[in-house]
Amino acid sequence: MIQSMTGYGKSIVQLPSKKITVEIKSLNSKNMDLNARVPSAYREKELDLRNRIATSLSRGKVDFNLYVELTGEATSASVNEAVVKEYMKQLKQISEVKDAELLRMAIRLPDALKTEREEIDESEFNAITDAVDTALQSIHEYRSNEGAVLEKDFLMRIAKIAELLEEVMAIDPQRIENLRERLRKAVSDMKENVDENRFEQELIFYLEKYDITEEHVRLKNHLNYFEETLKNPTSNGKKLGFISQEIGREINTIGSKANFAPMQQLVVQMKDELEKIKEQALNVL
Repeated sequence: MIQSMTGYGKSIVQLPSKKITVEIKSLNSKNMDLNARVPSAYREKELDLRNRIATSLSRGKVDFNLYVELTGEATSASVNEAVVKEYMKQLKQISEVKDAELLRMAIRLPDALKTEREEIDESEFNAITDAVDTALQSIHEYRSNEGAVLEKDFLMRIAKIAELLEEVMAIDPQRIENLRERLRKAVSDMKENVDENRFEQELIFYLEKYDITEEHVRLKNHLNYFEETLKNPTSNGKKLGFISQEIGREINTIGSKANFAPMQQLVVQMKDELEKIKEQALNVL
């Protein structure tokens, strides 16, 4: 079954003093393009998280966001007492405001607060990876649901192209007869006496160049192959794109050989369906 590259997953984990939120969003892209936003305290684990996400999602333009909100009383920031006192001393020399006002001014100055870097313990990182896995599971479900919608659309359009192809073959004898009559009329207009046997031989040779039997067979095979690929357990958008190109080549060849307005109209409709297939194939994983 095919999967879309579009997906969204979110997971929230509540720890004793922290609330951790993981959001992962993916859009279509030729390769894996991962953009991660991680708090500075968790930078050392960013590569591990990136590898975990890239391995799971394979392809797509992926945005990964990790939010950490302190919910307990614990904090890693503290007042740098020596620095604040020195600021207040210097400010007192140039102003006559009260100490309370000096303190409010000093606490805003650089280095008034010092932050001690917290080490990420194993249990906390395990909670984060669990949240990432849950978000990834949500994305896979989203991608599968989107893929089911795409598959239904693909099958409908492939069936429409196959239907149009049969209409093309149904009017092919009329097209050949039309070509034959045009050639006869062209010879007649020249008012030249021609050898009938020689004319028939030349006519057969000429009509063979406009024969679309091979294109009909190959196009049917490509359409069947496209449907078989959709049923493959592994989603392969690139392969669907390659098959779409082959379908396009056969349709274009039929169009170039048509030389018959009703058939060319059917070819235009086939091309229209194929363009929509190609656009949707870009979204397939």
